[in-house]
Amino acid sequence: METFKYSELTKESIQKLVQRNVDPANEIRALVEDVIEHVKLNGDSALVDYALKFDKVELDKLYLDKAELQEIASAVSPDQQEALQTAYANIYKFHKAQLKEEERIETMPGVTCWRELRAIEKVGLYIPGGTAVLPSTFLMLGIPARIAGCSEIVVCSPPQKNGKVNAFIAYVALMLGINKVYLVGGSQAIAAMAYGTETITKVDKIFGPGNQFVTKAKTIIQSTTTTAIDMPAGPSEVLVIADDTAKPAYVAADLLAQAEHGIDSQSILVCTSQTIAEQTLKEVEKQLAVLPRAEIARQAIDNSYIVITNSLDEAMDFSNEYAPEHLILATESWKQLTPKIINAGSVFLGNLTPESVGDYASGTNHTLPTSSYSRAYSGVSVDSFVKKITFQFLTKEGIQNIGPAVEILAEMEGLHAHKNAVSIRLNNK
Repeated sequence: METFKYSELTKESIQKLVQRNVDPANEIRALVEDVIEHVKLNGDSALVDYALKFDKVELDKLYLDKAELQEIASAVSPDQQEALQTAYANIYKFHKAQLKEEERIETMPGVTCWRELRAIEKVGLYIPGGTAVLPSTFLMLGIPARIAGCSEIVVCSPPQKNGKVNAFIAYVALMLGINKVYLVGGSQAIAAMAYGTETITKVDKIFGPGNQFVTKAKTIIQSTTTTAIDMPAGPSEVLVIADDTAKPAYVAADLLAQAEHGIDSQSILVCTSQTIAEQTLKEVEKQLAVLPRAEIARQAIDNSYIVITNSLDEAMDFSNEYAPEHLILATESWKQLTPKIINAGSVFLGNLTPESVGDYASGTNHTLPTSSYSRAYSGVSVDSFVKKITFQFLTKEGIQNIGPAVEILAEMEGLHAHKNAVSIRLNNK
């Protein structure tokens, strides 16, 4: 990990440091556009082609039904089931609390306004299955979709080498009451859910993280179709702020936990001394040596870096520029920092709160904005799966009170039919 001193970084060099996942030559876009067009024109046959090309699997059908999922899920051991059920319960509890009744407001006598929630009818969930299969992501997306009341949930996940899905994915599908999982991955899955195929239903909104190809596909379909997306969630990332109250072994473990996601993940350490940096790097090497995914984690760590600041405030300034997906405050002074957090997807406070708990079971959602998108996007929640429709109701008193002001405003804008829609009611007393 290359080390930088914050005091020596210019504004331009900071901007260069925090930039990630760029596609300057539009190479990824060109490839993804080809995939999208092929799926749009050829539907299921394109998906079968891509399963053979990218996943090295020859599919005789594009989905697994309930009976097949039950058979696959039977391989999940009792302790694994219990862990998944613990995660389910905590995630459900946290997200259920997000459904709150909207208050009705009388803005003036006789004029009442309010909002009501309506579920998005058809949603698509993309569950990654590349170098790591993520049943936790299935829980994070499926639970709020169920709580929101979405009428149709389409699930796509890449096929494994045996042409099936992982047993944990099958088990979670059954927990969520989802009876079909489509064996489609990558940008082709996004295209299939955006346009629909002979087998896969076109959805209204697509959810789920993925690699740069998945992220690029989501951004393209958002601008070229009527299908919305949750956010541009690409390769995962963590930024750890550490001072002399941090434990280097814990910090190293957190950096490596993120790094093992994929070679394009980023693990950034922002610390207040050279000593912390050196001690953490020693721990990284020590822990890396025994990781099963060491090769992947090593490449991600090599693409990551350390910034040494003179204070926690400077560290927080850098973090807000980076706008991390995950932010860990590895300090006993975290309470003084939380009010200063402007840009972050999810925050982990103190030395006993690893990012792993949010990934799996604390209850918060782990589908979060990456690549600086936390400047403008929130992580997935029940709100992501609903629309908020506004209502207003006027009584006789209400039209008398508000009508004259609306007439004047409409006349100011030269919209006389707007004015007349009020006047005709005021004059018909």
